[in-house]
Amino acid sequence: MVTLTDSAIAAIKFAVTQAPEPANGLRIKVEAGGCSGFKYNLGLESEPRDGDAVIEAGGVKVFIDRDSQPHVGGMTVDFTPGVNSPGFTFDNPNARENCACGKSFG
Repeated sequence: MVTLTDSAIAAIKFAVTQAPEPANGLRIKVEAGGCSGFKYNLGLESEPRDGDAVIEAGGVKVFIDRDSQPHVGGMTVDFTPGVNSPGFTFDNPNARENCACGKSFG
């Protein structure tokens, strides 16, 4: 369903160890908004919720809610540690268009 690069796995592991509250993985949620129609909302999560898909890779878990699953099938998540714009990036085959910031799609 979703593929994580080694860089994304390392970033998630680091975030989980630095979390102020217990966390076991990363939640990826697709919401309406952004300049292209949909945006990714990321957050740390301790446990899956009803209906979640749980992806495990490299010792980390990613939780994806039922409504977001059709939007992220086949997506690759990477993490770019660049100085100018560090953060997660998404190569999503379901996106017809992406905004310049890379955080929203249509």
